[in-house]
Amino acid sequence: MGETTVTTLEGREEAVPSPVADAAGPGFLRRLRTPRRPRLWFEILLIAVSYWTYSLIRNAVPEQKAEALRNADWIWRVENDLGIAVEQSVNHAVNSVTWLIVGMNYYYATLHFVVTLGVLVWLYRSHPGRYAATRLVLFATTAVALVGYYLFPLAPPRLMNGSHFVDTVMVHETWGSMASGDLKHVSNQYAAMPSMHIGWSLWCGLTIFALAKLPWVRVLGLLYPALTLTVIVATANHFWLDAVGGMLCLAFGFTVARLWYGTFPYALPRTVAVRGTSGSWLPTRA
Repeated sequence: MGETTVTTLEGREEAVPSPVADAAGPGFLRRLRTPRRPRLWFEILLIAVSYWTYSLIRNAVPEQKAEALRNADWIWRVENDLGIAVEQSVNHAVNSVTWLIVGMNYYYATLHFVVTLGVLVWLYRSHPGRYAATRLVLFATTAVALVGYYLFPLAPPRLMNGSHFVDTVMVHETWGSMASGDLKHVSNQYAAMPSMHIGWSLWCGLTIFALAKLPWVRVLGLLYPALTLTVIVATANHFWLDAVGGMLCLAFGFTVARLWYGTFPYALPRTVAVRGTSGSWLPTRA
């Protein structure tokens, strides 16, 4: 709204504000909804503060151990009724291959953050016109997940009573789990629904698949959330249905971005115009 899309000599699309819109003086809301080039200092501050706030709220949610264990038993019964309760079999099978389960433990502890930040940096550098909208998807997904943690406390399979799941981090003494060992005292262990490992990894995978140019990179984008799903189940940190919860949160995030920007993030122009010192609009190059 208020913009036209032009194609430069290099074949890139750029969003250029309409002279009519400039003359009329777009309102504050319109300016907020107009894609613009992100500012590095602001993005670093925003991401740091947002993740700190997310962790603070998530860990401040009452653990409600008894209710979380009851909900875990209910989830397990539902999955058995549906014939999809294979988490325990996967957990024991993968745990029997030491090198594999140790690798999955480190995968679970690290890639959740590393890949997500990597995709954000890539968007910032290569797709500035789509960055803010795609970042909004991630933020909205994470925000609604906090509601899930509060309304539906859930114990992970490894903490269920009498379920015989293997806590793979404890057994193999690997580093990094905020839910095992000494670190469990600073993290809410009963916030398994929804799985943000799935919400974030699927966000990464869809973003890479939609925007990457190389076919093999796009394939890797799709494989990443699939492998993450295997990891969260094999390490007994989540049920299958926790992954469904993460997917629903991501769908909410995309809906918020679609309503705010009037289109899906990946459909926005790749680059945006910036305002020069004289007040004129200058094209940017990605």
